[in-house]
Amino acid sequence: MNVHPLALAAFCIASLPAFASHEESGVTHFLPGEVWPDTSGIHINAHGAGILHHDGVYYMFGEHKSDASMGTRAFVGIRVYASQDLLNWTDRGVALPVSDDPLSEIPPGCVMERPKVIFNEHTGTFVMWFRLDLKAHGYRAARTAVAVADEVTGPYRHLYSTRPNGGRFPTNITDELKERVLRGDTQIDADQRRNMSKPERADTYFVRDFYGGQMARDMTLYQDDDGTAYHIFAAEENMTLHIAELDQTYTRHTGRYMRLWPGGHREAPAMFKRGDTYHLITSGCTGWKPNAAEHAHAPSIWGPWTITGNPAVGPQANITFDSQSTFVLPVDGMDDAFIFMGDRWEPQDPITSSYVWLPIAFEGDRAILRNTDRWGLDVFKRPVPARP
Repeated sequence: MNVHPLALAAFCIASLPAFASHEESGVTHFLPGEVWPDTSGIHINAHGAGILHHDGVYYMFGEHKSDASMGTRAFVGIRVYASQDLLNWTDRGVALPVSDDPLSEIPPGCVMERPKVIFNEHTGTFVMWFRLDLKAHGYRAARTAVAVADEVTGPYRHLYSTRPNGGRFPTNITDELKERVLRGDTQIDADQRRNMSKPERADTYFVRDFYGGQMARDMTLYQDDDGTAYHIFAAEENMTLHIAELDQTYTRHTGRYMRLWPGGHREAPAMFKRGDTYHLITSGCTGWKPNAAEHAHAPSIWGPWTITGNPAVGPQANITFDSQSTFVLPVDGMDDAFIFMGDRWEPQDPITSSYVWLPIAFEGDRAILRNTDRWGLDVFKRPVPARP
């Protein structure tokens, strides 16, 4: 398909359903799963999103989805919206467009998913990481990619993609697994794997990918209080999560990383910190179908991680209220206020996919999600209204 990305972007925006504009009505409450118009009255098109709060403004970066005929591939790029109240979002355009360069890694038809942006105070640079699968490779490439910009809304410049930490041992590797790597124990066929436990199977994928770099699929970024940044992603055929430290530029890995829950089959990580405790919400791996989330917490990003189970409670808790985690947003200026951001995927027509944002409550160190039809930020001052 030979269509210029800007022209295609205009077509895709025009094809979205329009609703009452902000000037006419405005958005006054979060309505999980409902159509969410931007300030022009067009359904927000920023899926698998992450949010950066910068200079008093929230910036949401997400996948621009096209119409059903184009599937889940990228034909426009990564879009960015801006808001001061988290309810009314203004479209600020395409932050990272697909490239017309035939040699580029991000041409129309590649897969660009789950973009996250953080700001590097030392370099004055905005750094975006996202999941990348190369054109015509489906989801086999399993790479992660980096782009940078001088302005928060872009344009971002694609730097490179990689499979992380090739030739590097994780901090928590066992002696037995290290020995398997060193002796080149890679001759495992599909029949052998079928007879293995999930943790054993995950180990074989780790060994297989050790020198070429680990797979990197669903991902997030986390920037700690001391400025250290981390890349958290699904690896080993989605069997294991990796938590990997980024260098001072935020554009490369340091080589320090850990394997989390080998064989646990988790994806869609969303990390946040409450007080001195780190929290991680993840999804199971059931393709585009929703499943039960899982919550864990730890005193350090390097663990030990304690699993508390499914944070969702009430009807449809087993499918996370028909959504999948993408990010957890700390609300600026409010104590103990965190928003779970989820996507309600419509893989047959991705452009219509909606958003399930819910306030997070806590019971000790356990995160709790309750579904509700309508809520506002004042909910953090009172109990969450549960849906009947």
